[in-house]
Amino acid sequence: MFNFIKEKLHKIYFTISTKLHDIFSKNSIDQATINELQEILLKADTGVTSTKKLITQIQNSYQNGTISTGQDIQRLVEDELLSVLNATKPTQQPQIYLLIGINGSGKTTFAGKLAYFFKQQNKSVILAAADTFRAAAPEQLQQWAQQSDATLIMGKPGQEPASVTFDACQHFKNNNADILIIDTAGRLQTKENLIKELEKIQRIIQRQLPHHTLCTILTIDAMLGQNSFIQAKLFHQATNINGIALTKMDGTAKGGIIFSIAQELKIPVLFLCFGEHIQDLIPFEGEQYIQNLLGQGSIFKSHKNKA
Repeated sequence: MFNFIKEKLHKIYFTISTKLHDIFSKNSIDQATINELQEILLKADTGVTSTKKLITQIQNSYQNGTISTGQDIQRLVEDELLSVLNATKPTQQPQIYLLIGINGSGKTTFAGKLAYFFKQQNKSVILAAADTFRAAAPEQLQQWAQQSDATLIMGKPGQEPASVTFDACQHFKNNNADILIIDTAGRLQTKENLIKELEKIQRIIQRQLPHHTLCTILTIDAMLGQNSFIQAKLFHQATNINGIALTKMDGTAKGGIIFSIAQELKIPVLFLCFGEHIQDLIPFEGEQYIQNLLGQGSIFKSHKNKA
């Protein structure tokens, strides 16, 4: 399983780690080394703000003589990137997951994988097909529900998403379920009617399940790089986001987008999604991700040890 994950995320780690290793192995550094590092980070979509902050710190340390080798740079990079990720705190032990994101971001697929993830922990899971705007979306979620052995709440044709959410909340309470995952329609902040619908859904959840913790997750396509950051920024302006699920991670080398989102939006990345199989999802672990990115660890070693 974990060799498969390593293979699927090979593009990110090989593309970035190989170049970084060349820098970190230098016995002595100069200005050209720092410039090269900056180029690598920008190409990995770490973001202008995050990259500028890190490079400035390295530049100052180099000029005052506190660093002189590639290994010194490696230490600073690791500490700074980890501090960026540690500045974001995920919602603790939510029972309700509200999924938002534009069409094509992998939202419905993520819903199915998330359901399977919790079913593997012997939790009872309910999937709510509240994306009633997109043709065949409920049917797509139905297929994922069958694969994950989760209970699916589907509305009638033309039923309002908020009404489907109400039915799902009732079923969740009546059956004492552990997890409720609500798949919503693709929306942007410019779609005023869809944002109002999302607000309505959130009000229903708060009224029906006031003692449960809600986690609103934005799914974004990792292959879009900085466009993904722009999406996250726009959604965050429109509604409160508790976490990010990065999808299609196996098709990109833009792994630095994680730091850009954390640095500028203060939103934690919660899950990484890759591949088309139902098990192709893992919780995001910042320290392990950085170690792998910098070429210090075996891919997802901590998950392998837990398996």
